[in-house]
Amino acid sequence: MTEGRHRLLVGSANPGKLREYREILSGLDLELVTPTDLDPVPPEPAEDAASFAENAIAKARAYAAASGLQTIADDSGLEVFALRGAPGVRSRRYFGEDVSPEERNARLLALLEGVQDRSARFVCVIALATPDGHVELFDGEVHGEIAEAPRGDGGFGYDPVFVIAGDGRTMAELTAEEKHRVSHRGLAGAKLRARLAGGV
Repeated sequence: MTEGRHRLLVGSANPGKLREYREILSGLDLELVTPTDLDPVPPEPAEDAASFAENAIAKARAYAAASGLQTIADDSGLEVFALRGAPGVRSRRYFGEDVSPEERNARLLALLEGVQDRSARFVCVIALATPDGHVELFDGEVHGEIAEAPRGDGGFGYDPVFVIAGDGRTMAELTAEEKHRVSHRGLAGAKLRARLAGGV
């Protein structure tokens, strides 16, 4: 740890999320640590609430209390309007706990076969929690539609099947820098970055 740098715990085991937070918060006087950097490693909190905000708050508070560190945690997901907002808060688990991202995308496309209205949005809520339980929230969303087939090699999760409104490319066809400017996590992360840049 660099002397004087503030340690911030990123409460996630998702390597894609961790990479994006390191990029979004780069240049700030912070040392980002992950749950696996801690000894003992805190248990992963459950994500069983009914909203993105409630899940983000629960995770951030649990990790902050367990670690004694200021913590960020997010809950994010894809809402497809033809599926009445599904997969929503269960985006990662909607098609099963051990289903690969590629299989999730294939199953989503199968559900939408022949559907004309493919409109969707990505939503992200980031919670910033202190060990005493105080929480601040930062949110972002991006609108688009579900592609007919996966495109692109970047990103993770549902990125290859989400076409950004007004752009025509999927989230997975963007560079990291482009993605952070328009994505749900990038927009929420920009608000978080502004807050952290003002002092922690």
